Amino acid sequence: MPRSMPGATAKQHATIMLAFLSNPAHWELASFVVTVIALPFAIFIFLFEQRKERDAEDEEAYQLLQNAYNDFLKIVLDNPDLRLRSESMSENRAPDQRERVLIIFEMLISLFERAYIVAYQPDLSGTALRRWRSWDDYMREWCRRDDFYYLLPQLLRGEDPDFAAYIRQLAEEERAALVR
Repeated sequence: MPRSMPGATAKQHATIMLAFLSNPAHWELASFVVTVIALPFAIFIFLFEQRKERDAEDEEAYQLLQNAYNDFLKIVLDNPDLRLRSESMSENRAPDQRERVLIIFEMLISLFERAYIVAYQPDLSGTALRRWRSWDDYMREWCRRDDFYYLLPQLLRGEDPDFAAYIRQLAEEERAALVR
């Protein structure tokens, strides 16, 4: 672009600018710069922002599920007579206790199913895999309990078939590990 003289008038600046903008070579150079540099950079920024947004949404979903599991554990703590965190289950539960256990386990299955639907994919890696492993650990822990294991067929009625197959497989793996 031609440089204007320090003492040039506004009319002279306009004339210089018009001469610059009417030159096709300048437009071709500007088009080249946009095509080669600015457009790929804009695409990169767009994809980067999309990835950040997706990661933030995944983190939010994970936190909501974790909060729901913590709320579930509060319910378990509010029912110490059911011995749901003990290694051995209580054999002599009263009818009202058996009903509470069933309801609590139904809540747990619902939470596990939600986690499975929201967070599980067969080819997870990185952060998503680490997040899923915590849910897998929770499921395995509960599947090791005799009362949960024996109620599982009843608890899985009407649940997502893929989730039901997944947790049944975990239950069988944990049961086999206990027998060894």
